[in-house]
Amino acid sequence: MRAIRLSRTGGPEVLELAEVDVPTPGPGQILVRHTAIGVNFIDTYHRSGLYPIKLPSGLGMEAAGVVEAVGPDVGRFSKGDVVAYASGPIGAYAEFNAVAADRAVRLPQDVTPEVAAAALLKGMTAEFLLRRCHAVQPGETILVHAAAGGVGSILVQWAKALGATVIATAGGAEKLERAKALGADHVIDYREADVAAEVRRITGGKGVPVAYDSVGASTFEGTLASLARRGLFVSFGNASGPAPPVEPGRLSRMGSLYFTRPTLFDYVATTEELDASAAALFDVIGSGKVRVDIGQTFPLSEARAAHEALEARATVGASLLIP
Repeated sequence: MRAIRLSRTGGPEVLELAEVDVPTPGPGQILVRHTAIGVNFIDTYHRSGLYPIKLPSGLGMEAAGVVEAVGPDVGRFSKGDVVAYASGPIGAYAEFNAVAADRAVRLPQDVTPEVAAAALLKGMTAEFLLRRCHAVQPGETILVHAAAGGVGSILVQWAKALGATVIATAGGAEKLERAKALGADHVIDYREADVAAEVRRITGGKGVPVAYDSVGASTFEGTLASLARRGLFVSFGNASGPAPPVEPGRLSRMGSLYFTRPTLFDYVATTEELDASAAALFDVIGSGKVRVDIGQTFPLSEARAAHEALEARATVGASLLIP
């Protein structure tokens, strides 16, 4: 089969298309023939070495497709089932992958493999951020950075479905218009404006009870200064580089703030949590309250171009690789 491999960490140029053996599913595993493969920022962190992985390696955490074979001791799926997964093992940038059956979910009939590959990792991230990391309440005003991106676009729509008022940031007029179209009540260009000053203006000086920041270094100070007393800073990405260290005393001096750095994998650690998170996502997609936009697709062989576009912030919505 064709697969993307890397033997060293670095820029997108380290991604190479290779011919490798189709894996054989072991005990508790299923072999998935991919229809669509999700491209996510965590893939760039693995590729660059920010999140260390053992080399040589494949790449990619998320894909959807059809079960081609079932290993021993699997009762959860059968050959021919349409499934998706978003928590590894690393190696989704390939035509096939052998994955643990208890880490995959069955797709409902109204969710296509393309939508699932575009939405599962990002959408379950949005689910735990909005419903469990901080349970967003009707009438709350929240701050969402990178609102035109993959996770951000789902966060905005789902938060609106929960009854929140959304202050969304994005870079440039086109992405601000997209955030508005998704339902954002207020938009701020974080490249041009003083985000904290705008948030204070919008909230009558109070600030927001929770801010979701996937951008990292460039938005860190603005996010911190946007929080209300006892507000929660949710840092879940590094699009502009890693966020700086937080000195605990600053959190105290700025209003007894909370800071968390959550990861999806701690919120879908059990099969029961995984199934519940995916079901909530599929329900909100099926209801029409959250629309998943696939902004761009690339052939599997052009994984390098997909990474270049993602890191240049030249993408809108979700990106897919098509085997």
